[in-house]
Amino acid sequence: MLKFDVFGKAMLVQRKEGAWLLFIDSGLGLRSRVFDVVIPAELTEKDLAGYLDDIFHEHSSEKHPHVIALK
Repeated sequence: MLKFDVFGKAMLVQRKEGAWLLFIDSGLGLRSRVFDVVIPAELTEKDLAGYLDDIFHEHSSEKHPHVIALK
């Protein structure tokens, strides 16, 4: 499970059966699947932050100008 700060919102990306799945992370151990965003299967882990930045760029703000991969 890969974790990202997507313009201030915690999101998780999981690779399952060759597909990328996207989730919103509640921070309390709960996650909800995001079905309306499809991440192309051919993207690599290092491409995910850039892709999420492109998809969610309208949520950018001065406080959260970029998508950040978290550890």
